[in-house]
Amino acid sequence: MRAMTKPVIHVSDAEAASDFASLLDRVSAGAEVIIERDSRPVAVVRPAENPRGRLLSESIALAEAHAKELGYEPAMDAGFASDLKEIIHSRKPRDLSAWD
Repeated sequence: MRAMTKPVIHVSDAEAASDFASLLDRVSAGAEVIIERDSRPVAVVRPAENPRGRLLSESIALAEAHAKELGYEPAMDAGFASDLKEIIHSRKPRDLSAWD
């Protein structure tokens, strides 16, 4: 059985910059894009790894389906809710000064 290979596309930096949306469409379709400057590779754009976890919208849909199965809306435990509020209110802003 032959291993399936993904298409590899070479584009110039000018082409990538002028039509980046098209480049991302190709990557979304599974291609790996090598961006070249003066015929030398400078960057590789490939599909992202499968993200861990799930989207918030997926979590909400699961919670709604679960509530429908139960026949009532589950309530958050008061102690957990209190802990969660404390965590949210005690968060400090990230120090991004090193990025300047």
